[in-house]
Amino acid sequence: MNNENRTPDRIGFIGLGVMGEPMAENLLQAGYSLTVFNRSAQAANRLAHAGARVVNSIAQVAESSDVVFTMLPDTPDVEAVYFSNDGLLASSRAGMLLIDTTTAAPAIAKRIAQAAQERGIDTLDAPVSGGDVGAKAGTLSIMVGGDEAAYARALPIFQAIGKNIVHMGPAGSGQVTKACNQIVVALTIEAVGEAFALAEKSGVDLARVRDALLGGFAQSRILELHGQRALERRYEPGFRLRLHHKDLGIALSSASEVGVSLPHTAGAREMINVLLAHGHENEDHSYLIQYLRNLAQADSVI
Repeated sequence: MNNENRTPDRIGFIGLGVMGEPMAENLLQAGYSLTVFNRSAQAANRLAHAGARVVNSIAQVAESSDVVFTMLPDTPDVEAVYFSNDGLLASSRAGMLLIDTTTAAPAIAKRIAQAAQERGIDTLDAPVSGGDVGAKAGTLSIMVGGDEAAYARALPIFQAIGKNIVHMGPAGSGQVTKACNQIVVALTIEAVGEAFALAEKSGVDLARVRDALLGGFAQSRILELHGQRALERRYEPGFRLRLHHKDLGIALSSASEVGVSLPHTAGAREMINVLLAHGHENEDHSYLIQYLRNLAQADSVI
C-alpha cells in the first residue's frame, strides 16, 4: 500500500496497562487521533485529559479507527477481544489494520491473521520489549509478524512508540521472536542473580562487582539496570514476575510444538513458580536476583 499523501490513520487502542497507557500516550503526542477502551477507568481518564476519546466498547473503538492496537495480559484475553461475538474481528471492516502487541502464543496470531484475511482486514503480531521504561520513552523494540504491505503501513505509527522495529516474517513470527527475547532476559537475570549470590556470600562488594562486570564481556542492560535495582533492593514492578512466568510458558509450549528442548528456560520458570507461590507475583521480574541471593544465606527468606 502506498502511504504517500494518504490521510493519517485514526488509531484505536485497547488495553491501557503498565505498557499500553504510555504507548497510547506517545501516539497522542505524535499527533494521531486516538480512541481508547479499557476495562478500568483510571488510565482511560488520564488519556482523556491528554486528548484521547474514551469509549465504552470494543465495537466503538473499531467504528472510530482505521488501525487498532491491542495490548492485553495473555493469550486468552487476546482470544476474547478478537473472537467474541462483539469483538474486534466482528466489529472491524475491510481495509482496517489490527495490531496485537500482547506477548501471546504464536498460534493465536496465526488464527487472527487467517480469520481477518477472510474479512479483508490486515493484521500484525507486534510484541514489544523494553518494559515500562521503554514504553514511556518511546524506545521499545518491536518484533513484527505479518504481511509486508501491512508492516509498511504500520511503520510510521510504530516509530512513535519504538526505535528498534524489525519485520520478522509472516504471521506468528513476531510472537516467536518475543518468546526468544523472554528466554534471554530470564536466563540473564538468573545469571546475574547467581553471580551476585556468589559475590555476596564471598564477602565481595556487590556494587564493585557490578561495576567491574559492566566493563567486560559480561556487560548487559540487565546487569546495568536490574543489577542496580538489586543493589537498592528496589523491586516495584516494571515487568511483573507473573507476566514473565506466563511468557516462559509460551516459550516452552512453542518449543514443545516444534520439538525443541529448553532445559534452562524450564528451570528459570520453576524458580519463578516458587516466587509466585510465596506471593511475589507483582514484584518486578528482577526479584529473581533477590531470590537467589536469599538462597545463599543461612537465614534464607524467599
